[in-house]
Amino acid sequence: MSASHEVRVAGDASDREACFAVRKEVFVGEQGVPEDAEFDAYDDGALHVLAVREDGVPLGTGRLLYGEAAASRTDGDLTVGSLGRLAVTREERGLGVGAALVRAIEDAARARGLAAVDLHAQTRALGFYERLGYVAYGAEFPDAGIAHRAMRKAL
Repeated sequence: MSASHEVRVAGDASDREACFAVRKEVFVGEQGVPEDAEFDAYDDGALHVLAVREDGVPLGTGRLLYGEAAASRTDGDLTVGSLGRLAVTREERGLGVGAALVRAIEDAARARGLAAVDLHAQTRALGFYERLGYVAYGAEFPDAGIAHRAMRKAL
């Protein structure tokens, strides 16, 4: 990622609003995910990361669920975090923003003592996550009408 981008943990309400705006643009606007499916009760307790251009324009986001919130999604294992809602604006895709967001989420997971990170990848993104060390497991399944696979990476 170039020096003209910054990735940080969303620290205040305006950062969180920027995260949600990117998700709405990508998932609701581009992919047709219903807004009530995109935004959920997990958002309040999640750690959100935000990528911004040096002029402050939001480029991408993702979230980490951990503790009880993640355990409900990872078979009850409190040592596994759940990476989700990774989104990069159309014009920034392929420029390293997504990989930097994943690394920031993994760093946050390590800092919280987690041993692994799980995610539900859209099948068209499997190669992206595989290049970052994630391994797919289980059968393909639909989520918001889009084919997904579960993936995991040990930290």
